[in-house]
Amino acid sequence: MSYFFATTLPGTMESVEEKTRAALKEKGFGVLTEIDIKATLKAKLDKDLPGYKVLGACHPPSAYEAISSEAHIGLMLPCNVVLRDVGEGNIEVSAIDPVASMQAVENNSLGAVAMDVRTRLQDVIQGL
Repeated sequence: MSYFFATTLPGTMESVEEKTRAALKEKGFGVLTEIDIKATLKAKLDKDLPGYKVLGACHPPSAYEAISSEAHIGLMLPCNVVLRDVGEGNIEVSAIDPVASMQAVENNSLGAVAMDVRTRLQDVIQGL
């Protein structure tokens, strides 16, 4: 089982990020965190890396349900969506598969919420 979903789009990091944020919003997600890995590694290590940004996406009703079922599930939240410059004017957008990531948690009540979030994230990626 793969642990992510992905698609590749033509465009700049900025234009693809804008589309991705809009698609996430359409499916009920907000972006809680944003990490510019490229800028961070340049600042901390003086290393160059193609564009690489992590967006921490959250679907509040699902997050509430998951946390209500499993107090420590916050260790696996939010759901990461990665934008990665793969060259030649293309940006890959990938999202974690919450079903795969939550397999390590032995709590059957998380199954339905993980499936719902999986479907939403798959719709985001496929809709781009």
